[in-house]
Amino acid sequence: MVYSPSYNIAFLGLEKLHPFDSSKWGRIRDILVKRGTLNPNNVVEPVEATEEDLLVVHSKSYLQSLKWSFNVASIIEVPPVALLPNFIVQRKVLYPFRKQVGGTVLATNLAMERGWAINLGGGFHHCSATRGGGFCVFADISLCIQFAFCQLSISRAMIIDLDAHQGNGHARDFANDERVYILDMYNCEIYPLDIEAKRWIKQRVELLCGTTTEQYLQRLEQELKIAQVAFEPQLLIYNAGTDILAGDPLGQMLISPEGVKQRDEIVFQFAQQQKIPIVMLTSGGYMKSSAEVIANSIINLATKDLIQLGPATSTGAQ
Repeated sequence: MVYSPSYNIAFLGLEKLHPFDSSKWGRIRDILVKRGTLNPNNVVEPVEATEEDLLVVHSKSYLQSLKWSFNVASIIEVPPVALLPNFIVQRKVLYPFRKQVGGTVLATNLAMERGWAINLGGGFHHCSATRGGGFCVFADISLCIQFAFCQLSISRAMIIDLDAHQGNGHARDFANDERVYILDMYNCEIYPLDIEAKRWIKQRVELLCGTTTEQYLQRLEQELKIAQVAFEPQLLIYNAGTDILAGDPLGQMLISPEGVKQRDEIVFQFAQQQKIPIVMLTSGGYMKSSAEVIANSIINLATKDLIQLGPATSTGAQ
């Protein structure tokens, strides 16, 4: 389990101006500890992703653009941030994001060693190498896969993106890259409506507003059977957004908390049956209830012996 208290974004209440719950990550960890599922000593804290790390995926010009508060405000969709001195934005906004990117890279390393890892943050699937958006500043999914290609002797990776929104960032980054297979199941009636990026999704599953739990789980199982035949990955990145929940103001789907638990179990069973190391990222979720839903799902994974919450040692982003 990968997490840092630095993940959480809080500064003068500005975080409340975006529907994303920017304290979600810490509350997941607290629930797991309180219920006795997670020993705090077994949580692995990542290091911050450095500029050198980020340049593996991002252009120099994109990283330079983040030194202008206006650009960051546009990406995270909180206009008042544009008025802040950039040194404050770097520390209070971008530093937490860089820590989460380090967490995704670390989780990838741990998954290759142990078979699974969960980063309680990350999953910034709207960000690509040259542009951010939708509260996603850095492309952690693209970065961790490139890290695996370069340093972990991996040549085939699969992304299963089950956030309610289309994962247009990683789709753009891996356009025409046959080493990466993307299964993206999302509500096609909501943001980002990125028509160009759709072309690069190997297995595109477009759902509608109002999709029910039964419809969702049935379709997921069907699509995973297709993916299993189509591609043999050595690493699976699972973007497990909870904005599919009924009542989420942005996802606009009707999936129950029990449905999210079943969804995660199905994906982890898929990985376990094929002996594929899996990295889970928590991604989007715009209700306060998301933290408890995620915690309950992790508890279920442990109960079903799909994950083992044992001792861990820390390594940093390479």
